[in-house]
Amino acid sequence: MSSSVHVAVVGGGLAGATAAREVATRLPDAVVTVYESTDHAGGKLAGAEVGGVTVDVGAESMLNRRPEAVALAREVGLGERLVHPEPVSAALWTRSALRSLPPSVMGVPSSMAALADSRVLSRAGLVRARADLPVPTPSDDVSVASYVGRRLGREVVDVLVEPLLGGVYAGHANELSVQAAAPAIWALHKRGSRIAHAAAEQTAAASPGLPPVFAGLDGGLWQLPREVLSHPSIVVRTRSTVREIAAGADGRWRLVVGPANAAERVDADAVVLATPAAPTARLLAPSVPIAARVLREIDYASMAIVTLAVRRDQIASDLSGSGFLVPPVEGRSIKAATFSSNKWGWLGSRAGDLVVMRASLGRAGEEHVLQRDDSELVATAVADLGDAIGLSGPLVDAHVQRWGGGLPQYTVGHLARVAQIDEAVAGTPGLAVCGAAYGGVGIPAVIASGRAAALQIIDHLESSRRREAE
Repeated sequence: MSSSVHVAVVGGGLAGATAAREVATRLPDAVVTVYESTDHAGGKLAGAEVGGVTVDVGAESMLNRRPEAVALAREVGLGERLVHPEPVSAALWTRSALRSLPPSVMGVPSSMAALADSRVLSRAGLVRARADLPVPTPSDDVSVASYVGRRLGREVVDVLVEPLLGGVYAGHANELSVQAAAPAIWALHKRGSRIAHAAAEQTAAASPGLPPVFAGLDGGLWQLPREVLSHPSIVVRTRSTVREIAAGADGRWRLVVGPANAAERVDADAVVLATPAAPTARLLAPSVPIAARVLREIDYASMAIVTLAVRRDQIASDLSGSGFLVPPVEGRSIKAATFSSNKWGWLGSRAGDLVVMRASLGRAGEEHVLQRDDSELVATAVADLGDAIGLSGPLVDAHVQRWGGGLPQYTVGHLARVAQIDEAVAGTPGLAVCGAAYGGVGIPAVIASGRAAALQIIDHLESSRRREAE
């Protein structure tokens, strides 16, 4: 471009980091400033030292069969650190025992024989699942519970679907949209009206040479946003809350940054909002009220991750798997546990004689579970792990990471809401939004969202340059 441009990215999580890097890479004369309200960038990819080893205390794995995340890791020089989980199985803590997690498509069983062998369902529940009723596909969006329950029965929802959804969204199947929150389940209708049969067909049709489902980084995923932001044209400003944005008559944007008593006014040629729905709605209210109104309809769930380091002889069970999920109907406080030093070879090697594990707590509407201090959350996790795997004795180390309002809830009608937001924002030149609130909460989806926002901004800036040249 004829002179340097300034692009402001509000929010330093992975979506914002991706958008910033895309703009900085594609527009060599651009200066990109990332404004992050907390004391560090990276969002929910964060690390902390537990038992003498730095581990992920946020997301610890990313989809490997979708290209965006592993491609970005390679792009920023982390390709040699890409690793895959160890080939160990997961379990389900249900009916007073740890039982093998049967193969499924997001909880829809893909093998009735394996489902029966796992004994995760009651006899009546298994009979109902085997019926696999051919219910017509709804014309409108419905909840995951409604879609699966009518076909396979409520017990499949409660025991299999709920814990998997809880791990991704910390939400509830009665409220989450089947089209937005469980697109893999929704896609089964294309194979026929019996979804368990469709899941079995899909599994059988899968190529045996497919790459591993998940990937991580040797040393932890927390490294990814740090490297993404390490670009010479990107300036990261932490503890910098953007209070207002407004479009000027000259086509530029005015930002108000910092506390009210020491506010700084910043000009930018374009703005990317990579913040959660509530702050994005607040910033958009003056300039894009329609998008702001719809954004306020997106709720969030809070959760916490308790990471523990213990001696191996403190565990009565044989920890041969990667961890277990917990159906909400079991009435436990933890919703999942991961035996991280089993799951990741690099961590097992660095932990030495210690076992590093983590438990997640909290679902939508269960804020009371998290209204305990850190020591109480640790004690709660230890109590459940004591019942599940026989954990006992004093801990070597523990860490609590709280993610308040961390996970957007893709409730019924979410895709229609996102379409309204996109349409409203698209009509505002020099503005784009991105993040987990829109088209997916997984790491590849968030990266794709950030990249798409950057491309919108680049197209706007290049169009402006062409108009100026005419």
